[in-house]
Amino acid sequence: MMPMISRLTRHRLARFVTVGTLAAGMLLALTWLLVSIGMPPFAGSITAYVLTFLCAYAAQRGWTFGGAHGHARALPRYFALQAGCAVFSGTVSHVAVTRYGLSPLAMAGLTTVLTSTASYVLSLVWVFPMQRNV
Repeated sequence: MMPMISRLTRHRLARFVTVGTLAAGMLLALTWLLVSIGMPPFAGSITAYVLTFLCAYAAQRGWTFGGAHGHARALPRYFALQAGCAVFSGTVSHVAVTRYGLSPLAMAGLTTVLTSTASYVLSLVWVFPMQRNV
C-alpha cells in the first residue's frame, strides 16, 4: 500500500510542478501580449493574472488532484491559499535580503522553493484533500 501512495504522490507532484510552470509561462505571455496590443500595463497585468489564476485552478483541480472537489469549497480555498502564498513570498523575500543579505538570485530561489512547497502541501491537505469513500 505504501509504495502505491508514494507513486501517486510523486506523480501528483510532477503534475503540480508542470501546471505551475505552464501557469508562469502563461502569465508572462498574456501580460506581454495584452500590453503589446495596447492595454495599459496595470490592466493588462491584472487581466493576465486573473485568466492565469482560473486556468491554473482548473488544471490543478482537474488534472493534478483528480477533479472530485466541489468548486464551492475548493475555489475559495485555492484563492485564499494563493493570496497567502503571495504574502508569504513577499515576507520570505524581504527577510532573505534584509536579515540574511542574500543576493537577488539566492533570494528568488529560496522564495520559489519555500512558496512552492507550501502551496503544494496546503493544496494536497486542505484545498484538494484526498476524497475518502464512506
